[in-house]
Amino acid sequence: MTALDLSRRPRAAAVTESRAAIMDAPTLVSPRLTALREAHQGLTGQALLEQMIRTEFSGRIAVVSSFGAESAVLLHMVAEIDPSTPVIFLNTGKLFGETLRYRDRLQEKLGLTDLRAVGPHPADLAAKDPNGGLWNSDPDACCHVRKVLPLERALKGFDASITGRKRFQTSTRATMDPIEEERVRGTGEPGSAAGSRFKINPLAFWGEAELDAYVDAHKLPRHPLVKDNYLSIGCMPCTERVPEGGSYRDGRWVGRDKDECGIHLPANLDGDGI
Repeated sequence: MTALDLSRRPRAAAVTESRAAIMDAPTLVSPRLTALREAHQGLTGQALLEQMIRTEFSGRIAVVSSFGAESAVLLHMVAEIDPSTPVIFLNTGKLFGETLRYRDRLQEKLGLTDLRAVGPHPADLAAKDPNGGLWNSDPDACCHVRKVLPLERALKGFDASITGRKRFQTSTRATMDPIEEERVRGTGEPGSAAGSRFKINPLAFWGEAELDAYVDAHKLPRHPLVKDNYLSIGCMPCTERVPEGGSYRDGRWVGRDKDECGIHLPANLDGDGI
């Protein structure tokens, strides 16, 4: 499998109008975003991160990490710059035990001092997923309750977030910029959807070969499920091994018209978008 293999499993013929509208939504562009892109054009990886963490958004930026297959690369870069940078980890209540143990191992090895594990609000679960089976009947709604809403609450007060997204991962990420801006979507409470937030993607142009080389060069531990061919790791019920010769994201939401959990889409789709 090549680093830039963007082939995907066939998508369902009936794509909902709401989802299509979200996927085609224009990117938010402000004078500040234009200035940031011009000032830091050509920067990637740790060089871009250092400018964002130390200068542009000092004290007002957080990392969003799933502690998945490639998370060690981004977290190592951040720790090298400032290990006290807040790291937000979405503990959905449906994760692999291996992911939770990997999180603890990386936190200790990298010396991350502000790891914030956030989960779904009990009231949201009681209203939308009282029996814990929403992932099976409506995975979009499950992601909304267990990922989108908790992250929106966790990012309140931050002006920017850092992600580990790469262009090669999905077709919807194939044209993303290292510096983006998104409207704050809110959580339904009055006033929670005001303003915008910047999103930093320092690994946007990195491929699998570069990621592997970085892990080896810095002797970083790999997620234990990777050796079993879990190439993209999310919640346990919705993640499977990738078949031999399959594409990077083929183990996520198998058989469904879905390749994002919702947190990285430009607007709420009641659940679609890590």
